This record gives sequence, structure tokens and C-alpha cells, in this order.
Amino acid sequence: MADGTFGVTGDRVPARSGRPGPRHLRVPAVPRDEVVVRCTAADALPDLIAVLGLAAEGRLRCAGTSRRPLAAAVRLAGAALAAGDYYGDADDDGEPIAAFAWPMLLQIGGLARLSGTTLEVTPRGRAALAQPSGQVLGALRERWRASVSHDELSRVEAIRGQRTAGTLAPVAGRRAAVIAGLTALEPGVWVDVDAFFAILRTQAAPLAVSAGPLARWRLHLEDPRHGSLGPAGWKAWDIIEGRYALCVLFEYAATLGVVDVAYTGPRGARGDYRGLWGTEDRDHLSRYDGLAAVRVSELGAGFLHDPGSPGT
Repeated sequence: MADGTFGVTGDRVPARSGRPGPRHLRVPAVPRDEVVVRCTAADALPDLIAVLGLAAEGRLRCAGTSRRPLAAAVRLAGAALAAGDYYGDADDDGEPIAAFAWPMLLQIGGLARLSGTTLEVTPRGRAALAQPSGQVLGALRERWRASVSHDELSRVEAIRGQRTAGTLAPVAGRRAAVIAGLTALEPGVWVDVDAFFAILRTQAAPLAVSAGPLARWRLHLEDPRHGSLGPAGWKAWDIIEGRYALCVLFEYAATLGVVDVAYTGPRGARGDYRGLWGTEDRDHLSRYDGLAAVRVSELGAGFLHDPGSPGT
């Protein structure tokens, strides 16, 4: 679906606790400025089939070790998306998000695999091309939910020290914490990302990206000694857990049609890293900083509350 520019508002309504299942929260979204709104569910399956078709033609190449799509593959994927990537090529703020995610998702979902540096479609992928369906997309969401081979935090390049052994908590548990936060939201209601962060901090299993307080000292911005996030106090959560959650939401949950997104350009969108050592010349910390609010889609509600059901 085409983008639109809107102001997003909401009304505060008491949480509903009388029905079975998780407690749903209804929180008003209060974006900082005008935002672009992208409704994602209708485009998720066409985008999957379009990028899978590129792989079937042997046109997508990835780095052999990291499995990340190369720049040419990202450009091809971006051009194939029904509504384009979230940021257009002409946008100075733009960096690939959905166009990067789709080649990764094809591999996570077993729809394509690397042969050298070329993505090749698997039998599962050929079946998806022959008979596209909501079940294909639902199975891909479930495989992404359980994946242990891909860490979204690696896309937040400003956070260094991620590869040091024992620094990060298991990735499947981190992703599950973000999904649990989404499960607590009222479908169809816009929620400001900072309100969502509050849910992730206080839910029964809070989001924790680092393996523990001492592990935070191994993560740093710029210089490993002066820029360590260990002494950053409350700011460290926004930098580490917050940026991880933004990537999960924007690059994967939105691309898979689970959430709609309201966003601006990342430059100057978030000031939570200001005052930390080495950030004086930065106007943003990640390509995801512009995400202002999310809304669980009808399709996403099925994935979150009834996994495995037809069409989710």
C-alpha cells in the first residue's frame, strides 16, 4: 500500500483484562512530528514472492560468511517491493531496511539457501512460488520467531563489541521478549515506541539484550574504554535494548506485515544517546531511529495470538 503522511493520535482507554489470553494495553501514540504511515500487511506476501522470484532467477548474491545481501542484491530487492523500501533512494536519510530483510528472511525461512555467494531457491521456496498463500507467509513468520541463526542487533553497527563471547543473551529469547510486548498491545491501536519500551522493561520477562550488568561494559560506542556502555546507567537500556527492539519492529515485524509503522527520517529523531562519549558528531545512532509508533495489524494479531492458524 502507498505511504501517507499523517498525524497519529489515540485516546487513552483502560486496559481490558476480562477476556482470556494476555492483557491488552491501549496506549496513545504521540509522535514527535509529522510521520509517514506504512500499512504493511497487504504487501507482505507480494513482496515475499517478488524477492523469491529474484532468487529463482539467480539474481541475488550474499556474502558467503555473514549471509548478508550484497549492495546489488539490496537494490534489486528494493526495486521489486510493492511500495518500495521505507526510505526511498532519493531520501538522504534513506538506508535499506525491508530490502535488506527479505533476502535474510528467505534464508531464515528455508525458502532459499546460499550456493557460494548466490541465493538459490529450495524445494520449499519453489512450492511457495507455485502456490503463494497466507500459510507460506505464516510459516515464514514462525521460522523467524524461532530463529537462532540471525541476530538483529548486528544491524546496529554503532554498538560495538557485540562479538565478544558471553556478551549477549540468547537471540531467540530476546526476540521472544519483543514479540511478547507486541502481544500485550491492543490490535489496531497506534502505540508510541517509547510507551512500548516501557512495556518491554516491565513485562514478566523483560527484554534483556546483554548477558548481564558486567557484559554491558564490553559493549561500547566508538572507543572501547572511553565509550563503554557499562557506566551509562539508565541510558544503556535505550541504546542497547531500545535499538534492538527498533530493529526487530522496523526491519522484521513490519516487513512481515505484523505491525504497521509510523516513521520519520532517523536524523535527529531520538536524543537518548546525547551526552555519551563519542556521540558529539552523530545525528542518529541507527537507521531505525525514525520509528515513531507501531500498530499491530489484523494479520499480526493472528500471528501473535493464534500462531499456526491458517493465513497468519
